[in-house]
Amino acid sequence: MARGAGGTPGGILEFVIGVALASAGAYLLTSRVMVTTGFWNFWGQNSFGLTLIPLMVGIGIVFFNGRSFLGWMLVIVGSVIILAGIIANMNIYFQPTSLFNTVMMLALLAGGLGLVAKSVRAH
Repeated sequence: MARGAGGTPGGILEFVIGVALASAGAYLLTSRVMVTTGFWNFWGQNSFGLTLIPLMVGIGIVFFNGRSFLGWMLVIVGSVIILAGIIANMNIYFQPTSLFNTVMMLALLAGGLGLVAKSVRAH
C-alpha cells in the first residue's frame, strides 16, 4: 500500500496544498511586521560593552588552551548574554493594514496548517 504524507495513508496533495497555503499566509503576515531595536538596557543604560567581557575573556582563554572548560563556558555564557540582550531590546510592530488583508493572512495560515494536520492523519 502506498504511503502518503507522514507515513500514513493520508493525502499527499492535501499536504502540498496545505504547505503552500500556510507558507503564503506566513509570508504575508511576516511581511507586515516591522522589527526595530531600542537602546541596549542590559544591566543599566547603554551597557553593550559590558556584555562583551565574558565573551572576549572566554575567546582569549580558548585561544590559549582549546580544551579549557572555563574558556568554553565563558564563550557560551557570553554568547547567550548577547543573544538575550538583542532579543530583549527588539521592538516588534504590526504595520497598519486593512481588516480584510489581516483576515486573509490568518485564514491562509490557519487553513494551510489545518490541511497539513489533516493530511498526516489516516483517512
